[in-house]
Amino acid sequence: MLGFEDTRPLNLVIPLKQDKAIGKHLDIHTCGELLRHYPRRYLHYGTGADLSGVKPGDTLNIVGTVTATEQFYTNKQPKRPIYKVYVDDGRQVFQATFFGSHYAQRVLKEGRRVMFTGKYDVFRNQPQLSHPDFVLLDGPTEATGSLKQLGHFGDIEQIMSGREWLPIYPAVKNVSTWTIMGAVHAVLKTLPPIDEPLGFTPIGFLPLNSAIHQIHEPGPEGPSRALQRLKYDEALSVALAMGVRRADAEARSAPALPRVVGRDQDLLVQRLPFPLTSGQDEVVAEITRDMSQTVPMSRLLQGEVGSGKTIVALIAMLQAVDNGAQCAFLAPTEVLVLQHARSMTRVLMNAGLPTRVVALTGSMTVAQKQDALLKIVSGEADIVVGTHALIQDGVEFFRLGLVVVDEQHRFGVEQRDALRAKAGETTPHLLVMTATPIPRTIAMTVFGDLAVSTLRELPGGRKPIQSAVVPEFKPRWVARAWEKIREEVAAGHQAYVVCPRIEGEGGVLEVFAELSATEFAGLNVAVLHGRMKGEEKDGVMADFAAGGVDVLIATTVIEVGVDVPNTTVMMVRESEHFGVSQLHQLRGRVGRGGNQSLCLFHTLAEENSPSFERVSQVAATTDGFALAELDLLNRREGDVLGTEQSGQHRTLKLLNLVEDYELVRRAYDDAERLVTDNLEYARAATAHFVAEDFEYLDKS
Repeated sequence: MLGFEDTRPLNLVIPLKQDKAIGKHLDIHTCGELLRHYPRRYLHYGTGADLSGVKPGDTLNIVGTVTATEQFYTNKQPKRPIYKVYVDDGRQVFQATFFGSHYAQRVLKEGRRVMFTGKYDVFRNQPQLSHPDFVLLDGPTEATGSLKQLGHFGDIEQIMSGREWLPIYPAVKNVSTWTIMGAVHAVLKTLPPIDEPLGFTPIGFLPLNSAIHQIHEPGPEGPSRALQRLKYDEALSVALAMGVRRADAEARSAPALPRVVGRDQDLLVQRLPFPLTSGQDEVVAEITRDMSQTVPMSRLLQGEVGSGKTIVALIAMLQAVDNGAQCAFLAPTEVLVLQHARSMTRVLMNAGLPTRVVALTGSMTVAQKQDALLKIVSGEADIVVGTHALIQDGVEFFRLGLVVVDEQHRFGVEQRDALRAKAGETTPHLLVMTATPIPRTIAMTVFGDLAVSTLRELPGGRKPIQSAVVPEFKPRWVARAWEKIREEVAAGHQAYVVCPRIEGEGGVLEVFAELSATEFAGLNVAVLHGRMKGEEKDGVMADFAAGGVDVLIATTVIEVGVDVPNTTVMMVRESEHFGVSQLHQLRGRVGRGGNQSLCLFHTLAEENSPSFERVSQVAATTDGFALAELDLLNRREGDVLGTEQSGQHRTLKLLNLVEDYELVRRAYDDAERLVTDNLEYARAATAHFVAEDFEYLDKS
């Protein structure tokens, strides 16, 4: 986190046994890492436990006041009393039952404040905990059960004294929340005062020193102000890092590539068989202006599926070619590279332009690669379309002036930087594109170093895609879906069936074998998946594009950019296994001609389940920007922030990318001023950040 580091080894502050457990199971080794292991929620005295979603057998923690007790014996065990305690937590009354616990009988008296942790159950419509662990919160106490772990870190009464808010930490089987709570308490007792990273406390926020203490041990007012300060610091960390990147990019020199009136760029626009939309005209003007400068363009073009981003990129690339520069077009898959190379060549030939397009992929033969590399280094290739192979050491450009990155979320920041570095002393202009609309908080953070252009309208002639949910529990609907696909094929159109996996039940291989023999018997059916060789995949796609295949059964290799205008219907099998943005991307593979098109979202999910509801929401709207916000809302924190970013190593842990827009907006504005006023200070403050710390935010 910005400006706060406590590098003291944890074993200098807490007992060695607990240090080893925390290190092994939570990968936490320093005091600073522990203090950034924030509570996931709090128990607040008097507010009550929310039991929605809690099932019998779940561990429950409650804080409340003992309102009544009773003791009785059973015939089976006349010498072992059963002691029942009724506890009001502010929302409901719990019944805690103890068997033969003399300590519970002695201390759990009416009026005492107590915290319980135990297995939840319901008995005669009343919530209950059976033989829970507990600790008193209002007087001399000794903890029971797992709560005894607090005693490793000091006097339990002193640790628990006066707390109205008790933190509940993300824990694991071998390290309980109480162990973490005790360790944090020990660290806070020995923590030196924390200085403000900016030299002053931002207006309206707690000092950082207070926030660190209060996020773990809130006072009566609760943790909300501490939470706001730490969220702000997280947002500012990213905003400053992106601001420094932007300033560094603007300080570099780029080749000025102005529009050359009457040359190939103008001729392409004039000879296109369709007029550009007003949105495309506006974005082309922005790019033209940027590329005319000696400051490197760094622009993100986001647009709805099918909004015409690729033709905008081609117009931009011709502006570079008109100035004698080369262009690199980076695409995520070989299927997409070969399709782009073919479609660009076709558009240029139809316009009567001599621009030379060369493809470069990893699966090319040695002879094919050598031929492509020679054309690139000699300058014979004007536009080079490639996969990651473009970034390899052996690729040298004659004069690289523009880099276009298709589907930005498939590539890391360091990959696009590596490609830009191939221009030598100058920095080429950069255009990155995505058909996955980006929520505004992510646009400000992850893409804070890029100017943003947006295409919302679809080109003329395209009709909105109709969508429908086809649940497996309605077999007639499934049968009608297959019938609809056959009808579209009979009408001269083509179809996709998308499967979530290659092998196994519901996999593309099984579905292909089954449908070829049943529903689609007599039709030309082909299969496509990621394990096929490059030339094999290319052959299938070429056959499909030429109309030789009626139904293509595929995995998500067709998700991005694949463009076959004659395809009018898609069935996504088990659509609950795909993300919101992914479903929207897949749907965009149909409706690319002028024909009315349909996307069918098949699902095995039960009606009214969260998965069924999510699929239904995607089917209900084709607005990618609304779906982007829905996607962010639906994804778990680990998905939004990247599962590879484990625990304390993540940059953002508290910031909610849906709810905290205003906080991100303020941090972004503050960072912009700081970078402008004192770039070197901002650079020093973010020196330990690397690009990879932030790029995981937009992975889907």
